[in-house]
Amino acid sequence: MKKLISALVLPLLVSVQAMAQVAPDVTDAFAEVGLTPKSVANSAVPGLLQVQTDKGLFFMSENKQFLLEGNIYDLKNKELVNETVMKSIRQAGVKEFDNAAIEFKAPDEKYVIHVFTDTSCGYCRKLHSEIGELNKAGITVRYLAFPRGGLQSPTADELQSIWCAKDPKQALTDAKAGKAIQQASCRNSVAQQYNLGQSFGINGTPAIILPDGRLIPGYQPAQALLNTLSQPDA
Repeated sequence: MKKLISALVLPLLVSVQAMAQVAPDVTDAFAEVGLTPKSVANSAVPGLLQVQTDKGLFFMSENKQFLLEGNIYDLKNKELVNETVMKSIRQAGVKEFDNAAIEFKAPDEKYVIHVFTDTSCGYCRKLHSEIGELNKAGITVRYLAFPRGGLQSPTADELQSIWCAKDPKQALTDAKAGKAIQQASCRNSVAQQYNLGQSFGINGTPAIILPDGRLIPGYQPAQALLNTLSQPDA
C-alpha cells in the first residue's frame, strides 16, 4: 500500500447508479482538495466508492468522510483493484482520440499502442528512434500529446505546432531530433489529450498504453515492449 490516506469531511449526496453524472455538491467538495470528479460508482471493495477524477482514481468511504489515494490489492483474486478499474477506462479514453493521434503504422500490424509523449523528453526521443524497429515488429504507435510542463509551457506550444503542421509525423520526428519546428496554429486537441493523460494519473513521459489497457510508465526497448505485448497480463 502506498501514498496517502487522507481524512476529509465531505458532506455529500452521491448518486452511485451511473458513471456519467456527478452531483454538483460532489464536485464542490472535491474542488476543496483540488480534484474534479468525472464519475462515481460502487467499487469492488465493500464500503468504498470509486471516484474517477481529472488526476486519476480515488476511493471514498460510503459515509463520504474519508478519501483514499493509493493501491488496493485484492488478496483473494491476486490483483490490484485500481488497475482492474483503470484498464477499461484507459482503453475507452485513448480510443476517443484515435482520429487525433499522430500514427506511425506498422505494415503488418499486430498490436496498436498509444504513447503519451513530450518532445523535450529524452526517453521519448529514444523510443522514437526505435519507431522503425517497432513498426517492423508489427507494433503501430499512436502518439498523444503530454507536455510535462503544463499547457502554458513552451513544449505545449511546440506540440500544438506539430499537431497543426502540414506533415505532423515529420514535424514530430524533426522535433525529437532537436530540430526547430515552424510555428503553426489550428484547432487541435493537445489540451484534451494532456487532460486525458492526467485523468489516468500520468505525470511523466513516455507513458505507454497497451491494447488491453495496461500502462507502462516509462521507456521500454523495442524487443522488451514486444515481449510485454505478447504476454498475457500477469
